[in-house]
Amino acid sequence: MLSYFTGPLATYMTEFAILLKRPRVFFTQLLNLACIIFTALMLWRGLSLSTGSESPVVVVLSGSMEPGFYRGDILFLNMWREERFVPGDVIVFQVEGRGIPIVHRIVNAHKSWDKEFAILTKGDNNQVDDRGLYNSKQNFISKNEVMGRAFGFLPYVGMITILLNDYPWLKYIMIGSMGFFVMIGRESKGWL
Repeated sequence: MLSYFTGPLATYMTEFAILLKRPRVFFTQLLNLACIIFTALMLWRGLSLSTGSESPVVVVLSGSMEPGFYRGDILFLNMWREERFVPGDVIVFQVEGRGIPIVHRIVNAHKSWDKEFAILTKGDNNQVDDRGLYNSKQNFISKNEVMGRAFGFLPYVGMITILLNDYPWLKYIMIGSMGFFVMIGRESKGWL
């Protein structure tokens, strides 16, 4: 069983050693890796601009929106109709001072006395509204705290993201191995 892993691994390490001895080829592969990274960043930025949302794709991290959305679902967001938030819309918002965005449903939306939108949210699976999640003495969130409105989702696809965040070593192994295979310029033909 061990030879199943060591054979291909030895081949990959030999190829990488050969690559290091050829600086021009190594530099070309390094540029290929940079192109892949920059292409992904440009796609993300283009998606952000086309949806009007700074974060057009988010993963549901808790069960507070069940049965509508489950932990690990990927939500697609937009801000096309940002002036019209209505009760029933599922939004993603980030309260100042909290690092993780929250996915919940609007239960009340109105204009306050200073003509600003005031939005009250609640998770479908929660018993009470979100006033306890907002900053102290804040009863509503404002429009500028909203990151986007959900318009579509993919069930459970985001579990990969949750696993990578829960186990950082897995993230480093995955990113490192992808970079390694791009550098040696070949695709994996087996388990490794």
